[in-house]
Amino acid sequence: MLDPFTKKRIIKIMEDYVETRIPKHIRDKLKLSYSIRGNNVTLIEERPAFKSDQWVQLNIAQFRLDQNKWKVYWQDSKNKWHFVDDIEPDEDFEKQLSVVDKDEREMFWG
Repeated sequence: MLDPFTKKRIIKIMEDYVETRIPKHIRDKLKLSYSIRGNNVTLIEERPAFKSDQWVQLNIAQFRLDQNKWKVYWQDSKNKWHFVDDIEPDEDFEKQLSVVDKDEREMFWG
């Protein structure tokens, strides 16, 4: 489990990120959210479902705190998470979020 200070800090970072990442004028078509479970933070994209009032959630990336370093994971089509071994684990969560946001490997925002 994340300690209370770290969890509060991550919530602040993620709230700011999901609020500013998607322009306000398209938020009826695309939103970002996140979930925290244990030491895992999952970044989620949401889109309206076809011919429905429901929203569909697609996991973008997962950040896992392991031995005081954040590791980045991607999810395959079978919903299995895989460690991205060419993204070096780092103590700085914001740095890892920035790597996913920039997506130079084109594996998260495809």
